[in-house]
Amino acid sequence: MSDTIRPVVGKLTPPNADLPPTTDPQVRAIERRFPGKSTLEGAGVRLTRMFGGSEVPLLDPFLLLDNFGSTNPADYLAGFPWHPHRGIETVTYMLRGRTAHEDSLGNKGVIGTGDVQWMSAGSGILHQEMPQRTDGRLAGFQLWVNLPKRLKMETPAYRGLTAPAIPIVRGGDGREVRVIAGEYERVAGPVTGIPVDPTYLDVTLPAGAEFAMPVHRGHTVFTQPMDGAGTFAPGPASEGRPGETILYGDGDSVKVRAGDEGLRFLFVSGRPLHEPVAWYGPIVMNSREELLEARRDLDRGTFIRSSRVISEL
Repeated sequence: MSDTIRPVVGKLTPPNADLPPTTDPQVRAIERRFPGKSTLEGAGVRLTRMFGGSEVPLLDPFLLLDNFGSTNPADYLAGFPWHPHRGIETVTYMLRGRTAHEDSLGNKGVIGTGDVQWMSAGSGILHQEMPQRTDGRLAGFQLWVNLPKRLKMETPAYRGLTAPAIPIVRGGDGREVRVIAGEYERVAGPVTGIPVDPTYLDVTLPAGAEFAMPVHRGHTVFTQPMDGAGTFAPGPASEGRPGETILYGDGDSVKVRAGDEGLRFLFVSGRPLHEPVAWYGPIVMNSREELLEARRDLDRGTFIRSSRVISEL
């Protein structure tokens, strides 16, 4: 959604690059916390940026996470009018309410409560996202996922998933895990074929319940508390509440335990790219020269090339 990100150019280095390899199973510890920052985006939408910009090297392949929504329609109705993307994937997940969308490739519809739009901008797309007036609170997240250099100029792709298409794993203790991408307890999410092998889960735990998730060693893992509170790793100073993003060090699994009021959070993981990042606004490439080329394409009217629709809302 952002079009005001400051330029970022550099080589990504994983936060655990200097750690020696180990064969012993290890539960991941919390490495960093990122408090959300209030900002204005689009035509004047008030949202909370959970991470982006300077945090990029630590969260490779993830670039940005925005938490948008409000009980006041004046905070979001201005929306995100037409803007370009190239070189990334945008993932919009509506927790509550509706957002109308339209793009230059002919895709058009509404992302409703529980729906997901996973769009690969590839070589270039123009689109707009316009939150609709909601009684009560409108709420959602948008995550940006980087594309590897070899795919940044590939044909764009669009995936639209309605809430019923997303499987829910329910436990005897009352837990619910929505599986958007990756797997949980051998249940696979509907979003597949993503270059960074992501896992994207929406986890709701009753009071005192524990969530244990195996992860690939070397992959980036973060959690995003949404409601309630709990402990997000073994040991002291492991509590987490809404308003921060929790990034983990390396290891083989993540363990989270809900507090007395229960807990809901996003769990996200992915394979780092370890590639240079050149970022300006909604375009993320590998070099300054590629950013300038994107600008020339916009000026010449050659930014849009072709697309494929994988599934529709």
